[in-house]
Amino acid sequence: MRAAGPDAEIDAAGNASNAETNADADLDSHAGKNARANAVKAPPFARAALQPPAAYWLTGLVYHERRRPVRHAFTYALFQVCCDLDRLDAADNRWFGVNRRRLLSLDTRDYGPRDGRALAPWMRAQLAEAGIPADGAIWLQAIPRIAGYAFNPVAFWYCYDRDGRLRALYADVRNTFGAYHGYLLSAPGHAPIDEHTELRCRKTFHVSPFCRVEGRYTFRVRQREAHLTVAIDYHDDTNDSDDSDDADHGPGAGPLLRTSVALRADPLDAARALQAVALQPFNALAVVLRIHWQALRLWRLRVPFFGKTPPAPRRAQASPRSSAGSASNTPDTPDASLTRHPDHEVRS
Repeated sequence: MRAAGPDAEIDAAGNASNAETNADADLDSHAGKNARANAVKAPPFARAALQPPAAYWLTGLVYHERRRPVRHAFTYALFQVCCDLDRLDAADNRWFGVNRRRLLSLDTRDYGPRDGRALAPWMRAQLAEAGIPADGAIWLQAIPRIAGYAFNPVAFWYCYDRDGRLRALYADVRNTFGAYHGYLLSAPGHAPIDEHTELRCRKTFHVSPFCRVEGRYTFRVRQREAHLTVAIDYHDDTNDSDDSDDADHGPGAGPLLRTSVALRADPLDAARALQAVALQPFNALAVVLRIHWQALRLWRLRVPFFGKTPPAPRRAQASPRSSAGSASNTPDTPDASLTRHPDHEVRS
């Protein structure tokens, strides 16, 4: 994080005492500059604070739209937490804890390798294996447990370089059948990611019983001051084209699904944690109930239902056009391989 250091000048015309004082200040200034050079710059949502907290409270909306064979859309209020994985111990307060019994909590076994290992070193190993220069902070955005329960359809890991530029996004996905999967995404050439960057990968994991395992995802991330937005478009193989914004070309044009999560970040303290639970005491449970309610609505609209075992893709899967990978695990295969590129596999 940004280290504060004094800036001083030596006044050559000053007397000896002033020169001595200024000399000391100059040494402090050099120390401050060196500290800044070695510091890790905070991500955009944390830069307003001189000493960014270890965790932020995120509140906002999630929007989801299905565009065919019938249009179906909904919007829900949502709260999440976003934690610096290198400072999880500092995130604890009276109402929120990491790997502790609290009204609100974050259990590291719900994410990444899901075996109790420290998350930051695990992710840095994956980034290094993929050759992604994300040598800065790693922040995890997820729905916290309430009274020990949580369900995260997707958690986002933001991986920055030392200058605070986003270099990788890890989408940590879980379905309602108990399986989980990860997509490690970076820009072409592992360039810094901005709000115009499209992060693409093939869909290789079954999520919705109303969709096949085919096509591709496009992710876009926007981080402006205290506002964080992630948009996800899913293109199936009926029309896997780049005309994703043109919905007037017929029933096969553009993405099948569009999702966005738009949240505002505020420092997580005990008062905010307690207030959030008071306003939305069933936030975590509501996620699962809403998923099943919307599934019932789709079934009543006669949208094709594939169940737990989807049919084979309608055409051969192609390689992603941007650097992307995936990791997949189920309760029966905890050591499944982690894939960074189509020809690059390591064990998690």
